[in-house]
Amino acid sequence: MGKRKITSVRLKQKAEMRLEKDKNWMKVNAEQYFKTKEPGFIWKVNINMAPLIHISGRDKYENGKGNMLIKPFSLFTIADSKGKEVDQGSLLRYLAEMMWFPSAAINDYLMWEKIDKYSSKATMNYKDVIAEGIFTFNNKGEVINFQAERYGEFDGEYRLETWSIPVRDYKKFEGIKIPTKGNVTWKLDDGDFNWFNFEITEVEYNLSS
Repeated sequence: MGKRKITSVRLKQKAEMRLEKDKNWMKVNAEQYFKTKEPGFIWKVNINMAPLIHISGRDKYENGKGNMLIKPFSLFTIADSKGKEVDQGSLLRYLAEMMWFPSAAINDYLMWEKIDKYSSKATMNYKDVIAEGIFTFNNKGEVINFQAERYGEFDGEYRLETWSIPVRDYKKFEGIKIPTKGNVTWKLDDGDFNWFNFEITEVEYNLSS
C-alpha cells in the first residue's frame, strides 16, 4: 500500500532440484523476468547435473501460453513442452510468484475471495485459461504458503495434483518486502515429493511513474 505499481521485475535465484524422489539434488542458478500489466515471465536456468554435465532450460509464459524448453549443453533440445496443461501450469506459476511483485494482486485479471482470517482464494482468468490457488498468511499479513491444483507430468502423462509452496525469510528489495526462501512440493497419493528449493538473491523493479 502507498507504493507505485510494479511494471516489470528482474530477479536471480540459487536453488536445488531433483527429478524423482530417489534422485540426487542438483545445483541450480536461475534468472527470471516478469511483466505485470499483461502477465508474463521468462525463467532461464542452468542445472549442474554432474561435474561435466550441464543443462540449460527456459520456462516461458507469454500471451496466455506456457512453454518449457530444456537443452543439454545448450546445444540440442531434449524437451519442448507445450499445450493446455502447460498453459494452466504456467498461469499458476505466475500467480504463485506474484508474491515477489505484490502490487500485481490488484490487476483486472485477478479475482479474490476471502476464505477465513488467514487465507484467500485468488482466481486468475487470462486468455481463456482460468486457474485458482489459495494464499495463506500469518499475523503480519505475510504470505507463508501458496497451494493449488496444478497439472504436472507423472509417468508420462499429465494429471492434476496438489502443488504447494511454503515460503519464509522476508527481506526488503528497493523498499518492497518479499519472501526469499521456499520449497516446491507435489502432494501425491504416495507421499509428498519436494523437488525444488529456492532462495531469491537479487531483485530489481521497474515502477510506474
